[in-house]
Amino acid sequence: MAHLQQAVPPASPHSRQALRQQVRQFRQQLTAAEQTKAATELVRQVTSTNWLLTKQHFALYLANDAELNTEPLIQALWQAGKNVYLPVLHPFCPGYLLFLHYDSSSVMQINRFNIPEPQLNCARVMPVAALDIIFTPLVAFDATGNRLGMGGGFYDRTLAQLPAASPCQVIGLAHNCQQVAAVPAEAWDIPLQQVITPAKYFDFR
Repeated sequence: MAHLQQAVPPASPHSRQALRQQVRQFRQQLTAAEQTKAATELVRQVTSTNWLLTKQHFALYLANDAELNTEPLIQALWQAGKNVYLPVLHPFCPGYLLFLHYDSSSVMQINRFNIPEPQLNCARVMPVAALDIIFTPLVAFDATGNRLGMGGGFYDRTLAQLPAASPCQVIGLAHNCQQVAAVPAEAWDIPLQQVITPAKYFDFR
């Protein structure tokens, strides 16, 4: 799958939406075999990054809209004795996320975006700043760490709560074809310091 390396239009809601649609089409065109291979290679990338395995609390997400499948990675983290958390739409603060502990016994429900999430249980909520790693979905990223999401701003708002000195690290996960020449950035966007694809670990720090 070729990367979208052509010139990107000037930053505007229209250009961001056009780029979003293009890259979503790229990943939707991946075959089931390519998706399976990508998920396996993602596990290899994460588990071969030794410093990651020293961490204990990992926030992930369940794939939607042909996103990189995280289920094999979740299984690998469970097998390594790590704690896994999934995002839940905040019931009282629209536009924000909560992260709930997720294991094989978690009761799941479908949210308004038709994405499975753990049923709300305040006893299983993990404060954002207490997480070691937050793996975020994305639509596109570039070589400076700019991230283009689905447009809802849920991760941007939620991650903005992290203290400046927080040890929590935010890492984007993406298919190889989601790297683009440039993401039209807005003032409220929070660039990523790290991205992992099936082929490469990017460190923009």
